[in-house]
Amino acid sequence: MNYAQLLFPDFSLILCGYFLCRYTGLNRPVWQQAEFLVYYFLFPVLLFHSIVKSPLDIQTTSSFLLSGITMGLVGIGLSYSLPYWPWLGRHIDARDHAASAQIGFRFNSFIALALVERLAGSEGLLLIAVLIGFCVPMFNVAAVWPMARHGESGLWRELIRNPLILATTGGLAFNLLGLSVPAFIDPTLSKIGGAALTLGLMSVGAGLEIKALYQAKLLGSLLMGLKHLALPLIAWGLAQWFQLNELQTLVLLIFSALPTASTCYVLASRMGYNGPYVAGLVTLSTLLGMLSLPFALGVLRDWKF
Repeated sequence: MNYAQLLFPDFSLILCGYFLCRYTGLNRPVWQQAEFLVYYFLFPVLLFHSIVKSPLDIQTTSSFLLSGITMGLVGIGLSYSLPYWPWLGRHIDARDHAASAQIGFRFNSFIALALVERLAGSEGLLLIAVLIGFCVPMFNVAAVWPMARHGESGLWRELIRNPLILATTGGLAFNLLGLSVPAFIDPTLSKIGGAALTLGLMSVGAGLEIKALYQAKLLGSLLMGLKHLALPLIAWGLAQWFQLNELQTLVLLIFSALPTASTCYVLASRMGYNGPYVAGLVTLSTLLGMLSLPFALGVLRDWKF
């Protein structure tokens, strides 16, 4: 199966967002408002609907969730450890590392949901939605932690009010209580979900910062190697270890090879760190995702112990 060809429609939307933002009247301020719409409304509705519309068997998905969370924790640990690596660590600026460590383990949820829906259907969408719900709070705390000496007032309040966490928690509660969405509302929620995926991918493209790529040197290379090579290999190993089925393995490999979150830049800038440097790494990660996803799905997926 030609995964590069299958992924092209989604990455072409990213390119559309980039060119529209740079070369038309639909400039950055327009896309900032679009990002708010996706993040606070469209995307939470998609997450909620993805979870409630299919029965959830916690026992069946427990190995999948454990493998995904384990992979995330390993990614956090490796990202934090970079300044302590022999010979390389002394060449890493502490502040740049504090700002950019999050690049090594965070993920772009817009791309995740779009790809999983395309390649794994509704069952895969349920798996990735639940995994996002578990990983978003863990990754948000881990992203802030290295920068905490500058203070992040109201961190826990922000986590509790995070729309992605609220949508996932609400969807899980609905599902486990056996509740369902009325049939006449379901088409509306489906259309909102489709809008979330399309507009979300275009927003990713609008946020790319090509001119900042030159700043990604040693630290950036290490983080890119961790994010786009080490994590897919770790995910493959965990899939074999936990004996995940074919669908779970596919979703875990997609999750491992995703570009990093576009909001890394926002967090670094808000906390007084080198925002342009982080923006450059986000852009580089998005571009490398065009290689790491086909590698994970087209090469690693077929490997066996």
